[in-house]
Parts: sequence; C-alpha cells; structure tokens
Amino acid sequence: MNLQDIPQIKHLDADNFFLLAGPCAIEGEEMALRIAEKLVDVTDKLHIPFVFKGSFKKANRSRIDSFSGIGDEKALKILRKVSETFGVPTVTDIHTNEDAAMAAEYVDVLQIPAFLVRQTDLVVAAANTGKVVNLKKGQFMSPESMKHAVQKVLDCQNEKVMVTDRGTMFGYQDMIVDYRGIPTMQQYASTVLDVTHSLQQPNQTAGVTGGRPDMIETVAKAGIAVGVDGIFIETHFDPANAKSDGANMLDLKYFEDLMTKLVAIRQTVNKF
Repeated sequence: MNLQDIPQIKHLDADNFFLLAGPCAIEGEEMALRIAEKLVDVTDKLHIPFVFKGSFKKANRSRIDSFSGIGDEKALKILRKVSETFGVPTVTDIHTNEDAAMAAEYVDVLQIPAFLVRQTDLVVAAANTGKVVNLKKGQFMSPESMKHAVQKVLDCQNEKVMVTDRGTMFGYQDMIVDYRGIPTMQQYASTVLDVTHSLQQPNQTAGVTGGRPDMIETVAKAGIAVGVDGIFIETHFDPANAKSDGANMLDLKYFEDLMTKLVAIRQTVNKF
C-alpha cells in the first residue's frame, strides 16, 4: 500500500510515520468532532499523515451489557461528517461480511479486527470493496503468518493492504509487543503498531478490560525507533468515562506532546 491509496490523506511529502487515531467507539457527534479537531490541529502542525479512527459498533465485548454502539448508520454518518468537516480520511472496523459493503459507503479504510483476521470470507468481502484494508495481527498469530492474510487481499486484485500489530497474548491477562515482528511484516505490507491495544489487559474477572496507559509513550517510542511505518492510537478527552476501552486509551491532553516526541525520534532515525 502507498499512502496515496488513501483518499484525502495529507502531508504525503513528509518523511514521517503516518497515524491512525481517534476514539475506540463513536459515542456521538459532538465527541467525535471534538476529538477530530484536536487530532487534525496537531497532525497538521507536525506534518503527520493522518486517518481518523472510530468504531461504528463494538462486536467483541466481554459482557452482554457492555456498550456496543449508538446505531450503525448513525455512527457511520458521524464518521462521514468528520471526513467532510476536516478533510481527512477515516477508518472503522468491520465484523461481518455485510458490514464491508455498508461501511465502504462511508469510510476510506476497512479494518479487520485481530480476532477475525483468519476469517477468509470477511477479508475477501473487505478486499472486494476496493477500499484500503487494514489487517490487525491476531494476538495468537506469529508475524510470519500474516503473509497469508495479506495474500488473501492481493488475490482479490486489491493491492491496498496494510498490517497492524496489536501485541501478542502473554499469559491470560497481558500483551507483549515483539518488535522483531515489525520488519518481518514489512516484507508483506506497510506495517502499523497499535500502541494502545498492545497495552490492554483483557479477561479481567470484572468483565471489563484493563490497561497500562502509563506505558503508551514507551511502546510508541520503541515502535518509531525500529522503523514502523505507522502508529495507531486510541484517544479520548475523558478516558475514565469513555464507553469502550477507556482503561488503555491516551488522554487527549497528552497527544501533542507525544506526537512531538515521536516526530523528533523519526527525524533522528532518518539520519541513519
């Protein structure tokens, strides 16, 4: 995939990493626009190619009473409004074959969740829309095995594919990032590091996923240092009250400081 494959993406002349960022889930129009405004302001200032992320629904929940969305079409229309308001592309995850065609009407990048990346029909449905496809590496998969997921997209005559590492299960309730996997997966497609999901602590006894947001800067810096193509970060202005994944999201007030540090690291890496 080339960044040019993503409609509306800006700062293509910048020798920089690209960014997928936004809230875990679309909770409403006001919150989405508020977060997007801050992200666009910072990424424009730092010349970071940016794609706004938001899930139009959450299908993988620990409990049946967990927040799953505000309605598919309502959330997708908010994603479209973000794109039209700020002139940026958008990405959302899909969970069923039917989701692919529906979401493709509203967003620029279709994301396959890590738990579903081996589902051939789902990957093919996404690829057949002609949209950019972001394949999240399963927590249970080796980096080398992602070449087969990438090949499924290519076999659909769609070369617009990227891979995202979101950590690997370590025991029952923790994740680790094996940075050796980044150059491995870069052999198959542009590779993104999902910083915040890599810091999840799933399967808690309360049925609510935990996390280590205090380690976001550490994991992100290491990813940039080893040359990852892109960074994925979920962020919210009030993580403690976010309806999904608040425990591992970046507080929006720290976003500009983190991006400034990551750009400085990338500029240093580029010298060698």
